[in-house]
Amino acid sequence: MATATTYLCLIFLCCFTVQISGVSDTSKCGLESTGGCHNKAEALRMKLIAIASILIASIIGVCLPLFSTSVPALQPDRDLFVLVKAFASGVILATGYMHVMPDSFDCLRSECLPENPWRKFPFTTFVAMLSALVTLMIDSFAMSYYKKYSSVPATTGASNGTSNLMKIGHFHANDLKGDVEGAQLLRHRVVAQVLELGIVVHSVVIGLSLGASENPCTIRPLVAALCFHQLFEGMGLGGCILQADYGKKIKTIMVFFFSTTTPFGIALGIGLSNVYSENSPTALIVVGILNASSAGLLNYMALVDLLAADFMGAKLQGSVKLQIWAYVAVLLGAGGMSVMAKWA
Repeated sequence: MATATTYLCLIFLCCFTVQISGVSDTSKCGLESTGGCHNKAEALRMKLIAIASILIASIIGVCLPLFSTSVPALQPDRDLFVLVKAFASGVILATGYMHVMPDSFDCLRSECLPENPWRKFPFTTFVAMLSALVTLMIDSFAMSYYKKYSSVPATTGASNGTSNLMKIGHFHANDLKGDVEGAQLLRHRVVAQVLELGIVVHSVVIGLSLGASENPCTIRPLVAALCFHQLFEGMGLGGCILQADYGKKIKTIMVFFFSTTTPFGIALGIGLSNVYSENSPTALIVVGILNASSAGLLNYMALVDLLAADFMGAKLQGSVKLQIWAYVAVLLGAGGMSVMAKWA
Protein backbone atom coordinates (compact mmCIF):
# COMPACT_ATOMS: atom_id res chain seq x y z
CA MET A 1 0.00 0.00 0.00
CA ALA A 2 2.62 2.52 1.03
CA THR A 3 4.85 1.36 -1.83
CA ALA A 4 2.11 1.99 -4.40
CA THR A 5 1.58 5.57 -3.22
CA THR A 6 5.33 6.19 -3.19
CA TYR A 7 5.55 5.06 -6.80
CA LEU A 8 2.71 7.42 -7.73
CA CYS A 9 4.57 10.31 -6.12
CA LEU A 10 7.69 9.40 -8.10
CA ILE A 11 5.65 9.30 -11.32
CA PHE A 12 4.33 12.78 -10.58
CA LEU A 13 7.88 14.01 -10.01
CA CYS A 14 9.19 12.47 -13.22
CA CYS A 15 6.34 13.97 -15.23
CA PHE A 16 6.53 17.48 -13.87
CA THR A 17 10.20 18.13 -13.12
CA VAL A 18 10.92 18.13 -16.85
CA GLN A 19 8.83 21.30 -17.18
CA ILE A 20 11.68 23.65 -16.26
CA SER A 21 12.30 25.36 -19.56
CA GLY A 22 11.16 28.90 -20.33
CA VAL A 23 11.77 30.24 -16.83
CA SER A 24 11.12 33.94 -16.33
CA ASP A 25 14.29 35.96 -16.15
CA THR A 26 14.04 37.44 -12.67
CA SER A 27 16.97 38.16 -10.41
CA LYS A 28 15.49 36.34 -7.42
CA CYS A 29 15.02 33.01 -9.22
CA GLY A 30 17.54 30.41 -8.10
CA LEU A 31 18.49 32.54 -5.11
CA GLU A 32 17.17 32.50 -1.56
CA SER A 33 15.44 35.64 -0.43
CA THR A 34 17.22 36.65 2.75
CA GLY A 35 15.42 39.88 3.45
CA GLY A 36 18.52 41.45 4.97
CA CYS A 37 18.89 38.67 7.55
CA HIS A 38 21.64 36.34 6.37
CA ASN A 39 24.01 34.66 8.80
CA LYS A 40 25.24 31.20 7.84
CA ALA A 41 26.88 30.37 11.19
CA GLU A 42 23.86 31.50 13.25
CA ALA A 43 21.49 29.68 10.90
CA LEU A 44 23.48 26.44 11.28
CA ARG A 45 23.37 26.72 15.08
CA MET A 46 19.62 27.20 15.04
CA LYS A 47 19.15 24.31 12.62
CA LEU A 48 21.02 21.97 14.96
CA ILE A 49 18.78 23.15 17.80
CA ALA A 50 15.79 22.55 15.55
CA ILE A 51 16.83 18.93 14.86
CA ALA A 52 17.03 18.12 18.59
CA SER A 53 13.91 20.01 19.68
CA ILE A 54 11.69 18.77 16.83
CA LEU A 55 12.87 15.20 17.40
CA ILE A 56 11.96 15.39 21.09
CA ALA A 57 8.58 17.03 20.39
CA SER A 58 7.78 14.39 17.75
CA ILE A 59 8.63 11.49 20.06
CA ILE A 60 6.57 12.95 22.90
CA GLY A 61 3.58 13.63 20.66
CA VAL A 62 3.38 10.23 18.97
CA CYS A 63 4.18 8.28 22.15
CA LEU A 64 1.70 10.02 24.48
CA PRO A 65 -1.34 8.06 23.20
CA LEU A 66 0.65 4.82 23.17
CA PHE A 67 1.52 5.13 26.87
CA SER A 68 -1.94 6.39 27.80
CA THR A 69 -3.19 2.81 28.13
CA SER A 70 -1.95 2.85 31.72
CA VAL A 71 -4.32 5.78 32.45
CA PRO A 72 -7.92 4.52 32.71
CA ALA A 73 -9.43 7.85 31.56
CA LEU A 74 -7.41 7.71 28.31
CA GLN A 75 -8.40 4.22 27.19
CA PRO A 76 -9.65 4.16 23.55
CA ASP A 77 -13.22 3.47 24.69
CA ARG A 78 -13.38 6.46 27.06
CA ASP A 79 -14.81 9.90 26.36
CA LEU A 80 -11.56 11.74 27.05
CA PHE A 81 -9.71 9.72 24.41
CA VAL A 82 -12.43 10.63 21.87
CA LEU A 83 -11.99 14.33 22.65
CA VAL A 84 -8.19 14.18 22.43
CA LYS A 85 -8.42 12.36 19.11
CA ALA A 86 -10.94 14.93 17.82
CA PHE A 87 -8.53 17.74 18.75
CA ALA A 88 -5.64 15.99 16.99
CA SER A 89 -7.83 15.32 13.93
CA GLY A 90 -8.57 19.06 13.75
CA VAL A 91 -4.81 19.68 13.81
CA ILE A 92 -4.27 17.28 10.89
CA LEU A 93 -7.14 18.85 8.94
CA ALA A 94 -5.71 22.36 9.40
CA THR A 95 -2.24 21.10 8.49
CA GLY A 96 -3.52 20.04 5.08
CA TYR A 97 -5.63 23.11 4.34
CA MET A 98 -3.71 25.89 6.10
CA HIS A 99 -0.06 24.80 5.88
CA VAL A 100 0.59 22.30 3.11
CA MET A 101 -1.78 23.45 0.38
CA PRO A 102 -0.86 27.19 0.58
CA ASP A 103 2.82 26.23 0.35
CA SER A 104 2.06 24.28 -2.82
CA PHE A 105 0.22 27.28 -4.30
CA ASP A 106 3.24 29.49 -3.52
CA CYS A 107 5.59 27.07 -5.27
CA LEU A 108 3.58 26.24 -8.37
CA ARG A 109 2.46 29.83 -9.00
CA SER A 110 5.89 31.33 -8.47
CA GLU A 111 7.13 33.96 -10.93
CA CYS A 112 10.23 31.80 -11.32
CA LEU A 113 8.17 29.31 -13.32
CA PRO A 114 6.89 29.98 -16.84
CA GLU A 115 3.39 31.42 -16.98
CA ASN A 116 2.32 28.63 -19.32
CA PRO A 117 1.39 26.14 -17.95
CA TRP A 118 2.02 26.84 -14.25
CA ARG A 119 -0.09 29.99 -13.82
CA LYS A 120 -2.61 29.02 -16.50
CA PHE A 121 -3.82 25.89 -14.72
CA PRO A 122 -4.44 25.23 -10.98
CA PHE A 123 -1.97 22.37 -10.59
CA THR A 124 -2.13 22.44 -6.79
CA THR A 125 -5.83 21.68 -6.54
CA PHE A 126 -5.63 19.26 -9.47
CA VAL A 127 -2.88 17.19 -7.84
CA ALA A 128 -4.58 17.40 -4.42
CA MET A 129 -7.81 16.11 -5.99
CA LEU A 130 -5.97 13.22 -7.64
CA SER A 131 -4.16 12.46 -4.38
CA ALA A 132 -7.46 12.29 -2.48
CA LEU A 133 -8.92 9.95 -5.11
CA VAL A 134 -5.81 7.75 -5.06
CA THR A 135 -6.04 7.61 -1.27
CA LEU A 136 -9.67 6.51 -1.57
CA MET A 137 -8.63 3.80 -4.02
CA ILE A 138 -5.89 2.61 -1.70
CA ASP A 139 -8.34 2.55 1.22
CA SER A 140 -10.87 0.59 -0.80
CA PHE A 141 -8.50 -1.93 -2.38
CA ALA A 142 -6.58 -2.50 0.86
CA MET A 143 -9.77 -3.22 2.79
CA SER A 144 -10.99 -5.57 0.05
CA TYR A 145 -7.65 -7.37 -0.01
CA TYR A 146 -7.46 -7.82 3.75
CA LYS A 147 -11.11 -8.86 4.05
CA LYS A 148 -10.65 -11.45 1.33
CA TYR A 149 -7.92 -13.17 3.30
CA SER A 150 -9.67 -12.78 6.66
CA SER A 151 -12.93 -14.33 5.42
CA VAL A 152 -12.06 -17.93 6.25
CA PRO A 153 -14.97 -20.28 7.12
CA ALA A 154 -14.85 -21.53 10.68
CA THR A 155 -15.24 -25.15 9.56
CA THR A 156 -12.22 -25.18 7.24
CA GLY A 157 -8.79 -24.94 8.71
CA ALA A 158 -8.83 -22.08 11.20
CA SER A 159 -5.10 -22.48 11.65
CA ASN A 160 -4.51 -21.96 7.92
CA GLY A 161 -6.64 -18.81 8.03
CA THR A 162 -4.63 -17.45 10.94
CA SER A 163 -1.41 -18.25 9.10
CA ASN A 164 -2.58 -16.33 6.02
CA LEU A 165 -3.51 -13.32 8.15
CA MET A 166 -0.15 -13.27 9.86
CA LYS A 167 1.58 -13.39 6.47
CA ILE A 168 -0.23 -10.38 4.98
CA GLY A 169 -0.69 -8.08 7.91
CA HIS A 170 1.05 -9.29 11.08
CA PHE A 171 -2.28 -10.29 12.54
CA HIS A 172 -2.61 -12.60 15.52
CA ALA A 173 -5.50 -14.87 16.42
CA ASN A 174 -6.68 -12.66 19.28
CA ASP A 175 -6.92 -9.63 16.96
CA LEU A 176 -10.09 -10.89 15.26
CA LYS A 177 -12.90 -11.23 17.79
CA GLY A 178 -15.78 -11.65 15.40
CA ASP A 179 -16.50 -10.13 12.01
CA VAL A 180 -17.30 -6.61 13.28
CA GLU A 181 -14.25 -6.33 15.54
CA GLY A 182 -12.00 -7.81 12.85
CA ALA A 183 -13.21 -5.40 10.16
CA GLN A 184 -12.79 -2.45 12.52
CA LEU A 185 -9.25 -3.51 13.38
CA LEU A 186 -8.38 -3.83 9.70
CA ARG A 187 -9.78 -0.37 9.11
CA HIS A 188 -7.70 1.16 11.90
CA ARG A 189 -4.55 -0.42 10.47
CA VAL A 190 -5.14 0.86 6.95
CA VAL A 191 -5.86 4.35 8.32
CA ALA A 192 -2.70 4.39 10.46
CA GLN A 193 -0.46 3.35 7.54
CA VAL A 194 -1.90 5.78 4.99
CA LEU A 195 -1.92 8.67 7.46
CA GLU A 196 1.71 8.08 8.38
CA LEU A 197 2.69 8.10 4.71
CA GLY A 198 1.10 11.50 4.13
CA ILE A 199 2.68 12.97 7.24
CA VAL A 200 6.12 11.59 6.37
CA VAL A 201 6.08 13.13 2.86
CA HIS A 202 5.14 16.54 4.26
CA SER A 203 7.67 16.30 7.09
CA VAL A 204 10.59 15.66 4.75
CA VAL A 205 9.61 18.63 2.58
CA ILE A 206 9.34 21.13 5.44
CA GLY A 207 12.55 19.79 6.97
CA LEU A 208 14.40 20.19 3.69
CA SER A 209 13.21 23.78 3.29
CA LEU A 210 14.26 24.69 6.83
CA GLY A 211 17.63 22.93 6.52
CA ALA A 212 18.52 24.71 3.27
CA SER A 213 17.67 28.17 4.63
CA GLU A 214 20.42 30.47 5.87
CA ASN A 215 18.03 33.10 7.20
CA PRO A 216 17.89 33.08 11.04
CA CYS A 217 14.93 35.48 10.94
CA THR A 218 12.93 32.80 9.12
CA ILE A 219 14.25 29.80 11.06
CA ARG A 220 13.65 31.19 14.56
CA PRO A 221 9.83 31.27 14.50
CA LEU A 222 9.73 28.08 12.41
CA VAL A 223 11.44 26.03 15.11
CA ALA A 224 8.83 26.84 17.76
CA ALA A 225 5.95 26.44 15.32
CA LEU A 226 7.19 23.10 14.01
CA CYS A 227 7.65 21.76 17.54
CA PHE A 228 3.98 22.41 18.34
CA HIS A 229 3.01 21.14 14.89
CA GLN A 230 4.85 17.83 15.35
CA LEU A 231 3.60 17.44 18.92
CA PHE A 232 -0.10 17.62 18.08
CA GLU A 233 0.18 15.91 14.70
CA GLY A 234 2.02 13.11 16.48
CA MET A 235 -0.83 12.81 18.97
CA GLY A 236 -3.26 12.25 16.11
CA LEU A 237 -1.06 9.60 14.51
CA GLY A 238 -0.33 7.99 17.88
CA GLY A 239 -4.05 7.64 18.54
CA CYS A 240 -4.48 5.84 15.21
CA ILE A 241 -1.53 3.54 15.93
CA LEU A 242 -2.99 2.74 19.35
CA GLN A 243 -6.38 1.82 17.87
CA ALA A 244 -4.63 -0.31 15.22
CA ASP A 245 -3.37 -2.54 18.06
CA TYR A 246 -0.02 -3.30 16.44
CA GLY A 247 2.71 -5.31 18.10
CA LYS A 248 5.73 -3.59 19.66
CA LYS A 249 7.90 -4.01 16.55
CA ILE A 250 5.45 -2.29 14.17
CA LYS A 251 4.70 0.44 16.71
CA THR A 252 8.42 1.13 17.11
CA ILE A 253 8.95 1.34 13.34
CA MET A 254 6.05 3.77 12.86
CA VAL A 255 7.15 5.94 15.79
CA PHE A 256 10.71 5.99 14.45
CA PHE A 257 9.73 7.10 10.94
CA PHE A 258 7.38 9.83 12.17
CA SER A 259 9.88 11.17 14.70
CA THR A 260 12.93 11.22 12.44
CA THR A 261 11.62 12.39 9.07
CA THR A 262 11.59 16.12 9.83
CA PRO A 263 15.06 16.05 11.48
CA PHE A 264 16.26 13.96 8.54
CA GLY A 265 14.86 16.55 6.14
CA ILE A 266 16.65 19.32 8.04
CA ALA A 267 19.95 17.40 7.96
CA LEU A 268 19.48 16.75 4.24
CA GLY A 269 18.80 20.44 3.69
CA ILE A 270 21.99 21.36 5.57
CA GLY A 271 24.00 18.99 3.39
CA LEU A 272 22.45 20.35 0.20
CA SER A 273 22.45 24.02 1.23
CA ASN A 274 25.29 24.86 -1.16
CA VAL A 275 23.48 23.44 -4.19
CA TYR A 276 19.81 23.61 -3.21
CA SER A 277 17.82 26.79 -3.77
CA GLU A 278 14.19 26.99 -2.74
CA ASN A 279 13.49 29.37 -5.66
CA SER A 280 15.01 27.21 -8.40
CA PRO A 281 12.47 25.88 -10.92
CA THR A 282 13.20 22.23 -10.13
CA ALA A 283 12.83 22.75 -6.37
CA LEU A 284 9.62 24.72 -6.81
CA ILE A 285 8.04 22.03 -8.96
CA VAL A 286 9.15 19.08 -6.84
CA VAL A 287 8.17 20.67 -3.51
CA GLY A 288 4.92 22.02 -4.95
CA ILE A 289 3.83 18.64 -6.31
CA LEU A 290 4.78 16.80 -3.12
CA ASN A 291 2.95 19.34 -0.96
CA ALA A 292 -0.16 19.15 -3.13
CA SER A 293 -0.12 15.33 -2.96
CA SER A 294 0.34 15.42 0.80
CA ALA A 295 -2.44 18.01 1.21
CA GLY A 296 -4.95 15.88 -0.67
CA LEU A 297 -4.03 12.81 1.34
CA LEU A 298 -4.16 14.60 4.72
CA ASN A 299 -7.46 16.32 3.95
CA TYR A 300 -9.06 13.04 2.91
CA MET A 301 -7.73 11.19 5.94
CA ALA A 302 -8.79 13.90 8.39
CA LEU A 303 -12.32 14.29 7.01
CA VAL A 304 -13.19 10.73 5.98
CA ASP A 305 -11.14 8.31 8.04
CA LEU A 306 -10.84 10.27 11.28
CA LEU A 307 -13.62 12.83 11.75
CA ALA A 308 -16.45 11.25 9.76
CA ALA A 309 -15.69 7.77 11.09
CA ASP A 310 -15.82 8.98 14.70
CA PHE A 311 -18.73 11.41 14.44
CA MET A 312 -20.89 8.91 12.55
CA GLY A 313 -19.89 6.10 14.90
CA ALA A 314 -22.08 4.63 17.62
CA LYS A 315 -20.29 6.33 20.53
CA LEU A 316 -20.75 9.95 19.39
CA GLN A 317 -24.12 9.29 17.79
CA GLY A 318 -25.34 8.01 21.14
CA SER A 319 -24.49 11.21 23.04
CA VAL A 320 -25.34 14.71 21.79
CA LYS A 321 -23.37 16.25 24.68
CA LEU A 322 -20.23 14.31 23.73
CA GLN A 323 -20.73 15.31 20.08
CA ILE A 324 -20.80 18.98 21.04
CA TRP A 325 -17.62 18.71 23.10
CA ALA A 326 -15.96 16.77 20.29
CA TYR A 327 -16.82 19.53 17.81
CA VAL A 328 -15.36 22.08 20.23
CA ALA A 329 -12.18 19.99 20.39
CA VAL A 330 -11.99 19.82 16.58
CA LEU A 331 -12.43 23.59 16.27
CA LEU A 332 -9.77 24.23 18.91
CA GLY A 333 -7.29 21.95 17.13
CA ALA A 334 -8.02 23.37 13.68
CA GLY A 335 -8.09 26.94 15.00
CA GLY A 336 -4.78 26.60 16.83
CA MET A 337 -3.02 25.22 13.77
CA SER A 338 -4.61 27.88 11.58
CA VAL A 339 -3.19 30.63 13.79
CA MET A 340 0.23 28.98 13.58
CA ALA A 341 0.09 29.32 9.78
CA LYS A 342 1.24 32.90 10.39
CA TRP A 343 4.71 31.60 11.32
CA ALA A 344 4.97 28.19 9.62
